[in-house]
Order: sequence, then structure tokens, then C-alpha cells
Amino acid sequence: MMSGHSRLRAAGLLAGATLLTTTACGAGSGATPEAADGKPQVLAAFYPLQWLSEQIAGPDAQVAVLTAPGVEPHDLELGAQQMAQLEDATLTVYIKGVQPAVDDAVDPERSFDAATAVATLPAGGHAEEGHAGEEGHGEESHAEEGHAEETHAEEGHDHGVAYDPHLWLDPSRLATVAGKLGERLAAADPAHAQGFKDRAATAAASLTALDKELATGLTTCATRTMVTAHEAFGYLADRYKLKQVGITLDPETEPSPARIDEVAKLAKAEKVTTIFTEALVSPKVAEVLAAEVGAKTAVLDPLESKPSGDYLSAMRGNLKTLQSALGCTP
Repeated sequence: MMSGHSRLRAAGLLAGATLLTTTACGAGSGATPEAADGKPQVLAAFYPLQWLSEQIAGPDAQVAVLTAPGVEPHDLELGAQQMAQLEDATLTVYIKGVQPAVDDAVDPERSFDAATAVATLPAGGHAEEGHAGEEGHGEESHAEEGHAEETHAEEGHDHGVAYDPHLWLDPSRLATVAGKLGERLAAADPAHAQGFKDRAATAAASLTALDKELATGLTTCATRTMVTAHEAFGYLADRYKLKQVGITLDPETEPSPARIDEVAKLAKAEKVTTIFTEALVSPKVAEVLAAEVGAKTAVLDPLESKPSGDYLSAMRGNLKTLQSALGCTP
């Protein structure tokens, strides 16, 4: 019997069959799919990868995104139109473990898993050897003992991978991804290879500059503990020597009373003044916790969906939010 994802894939393939047989990516052709104007088609799984792909593609490739603004990426289900997009794409850019439906549907020969380009943190954020996937060797993990969130044995959340997939919240890692993505696009379209590589270098430089801003801005803080609605910020905490305490491991898990009590005691002990919520997650639990410990709430954006500005401005907004909440001095 076919799984739900298999049925979705089959439906998408049938819906896109007529289109696919009239393009260069017909079965067995060996050709690379291209847009009508001959440009490579890059399909990003969700917002941070869309932003990065657009920076590198420039005028030489078309970029589309699978996850619409305001949609929680983890909840994405693929319809026939999205399956056709996947079949047409020259390159699909995704992170294995964020969206199971995408993980099941991508073509390994025409996809780039950003998690393979860098060292990843284990699920739960423990300081262990970083993951490097099939395509990359990765850099050494930035994890440092004492700055990782504890696992919640009673609330385990399975991303389908052993590592934390939220790597885009560390700009230094995303800069490494930029270089690798530039190489993949250069290989897909040699005629515009230098343009892809140059724009990838420019994007990496912007991310490196952002990384320095965050490091400087979070150097001296009254507290280094950040209590978050769910554990999306392990890479940010790891990179800038903060301690993440997630109320839940994922936004769909209801925390147990024991977990709320545990976080409340820790927040009081460490004089936490702010409980962080997210735009796409109900703030109710965080508000109850904040009232219990005498703290306020503030939105910390995990950038899983398109913000009002762009990736760089949203991360700078996160920096200001963290500086205010943690009592950081310039």
C-alpha cells in the first residue's frame, strides 16, 4: 500500500505528465530542465533558502519557492502543482529534516541538501561532532560545552534526521552554504558560472558581516539564557555562546505540566526577563509561563517564513530583540 507521500507524488506526476513530456526534462532525455527562456529553474523549499537562492541566481536563473508565506514549513504537504514544480526544477534547494514531504519527493540528482555543506548540531543541541552529509565534509562544529539545550526525553520530536536542521539561524553556516550553492548552479549552467560564483561570494560576505554584528552585539549580556517557544534557535545559541531553553522541542507539541514547571524554575533561577514567542506559533503557553515568572514576552523570528523585510534585516531585528531581552551592552 502506498504511503500518503507516495500517493501525493503519484498524483503530482500524473498531473504534470503532459507538461513534462513536452519539455527538455522528459524521461530518459538526460537534459537539464530549464525555463522557457532557457534559464535554470531553482526551487527553494522555504524562505531562508529562497532568499539565498535569489541572491546567487541574480538575472541568470529563475527562483520559486514551495512554501507560501505564512505557512509553517514543517506542515507542508505537496499538491499536484508543487509536485510538477519539483519535476521541472533544475535544482531543488532544501534541508533534509525540515519538511518530510519534500525529503520524500526530491530527485537526488537534481537537488541540494544544505545540511550536507556544513557541520550540523545533533538534535537537542548537545556539543558533539557535527554532521557532514553526502556532498560535503563540513566544518568543525561550533558547539561549546555548557551552551546547549537539554533534551526532553518525554517530548521527543522526530525530524527524521539525527541532527537539528535549523542551520540557517547561524549566518556563518549559511555563508558556507552560499559558496556550495554557487558551485552547484555554476555546474548546472556553465555559461553563467562566473556570475553564480561571484554572487555567491557577495552573499557570503554579507552573511559574514552579519555574523560579526551578532557576535559583537551579543558579547556582553546580563544573562545568556534565552527561553524560546520551541527549540528552533540551537544554531544561534551555539554560535554566540547563548543557552537555549525551549518550552517544547517543536511548535506542534503541547508541553507537559512538568516541563513548564521545570522551565519556570530555571527562568526564575537565571533571572530571565523575557520569554520569546514566534509569529507562526501560538503565544499562549509562553504568556502563561511569562506571567508565572514575572517576565514579558517578545517575538524572536526563526525565519521559517518570509518576514516583512528580508533575511538580513530580520536577523538584525532578532539581534536588537536579544540585546534588549538579555541586557546586552554595546
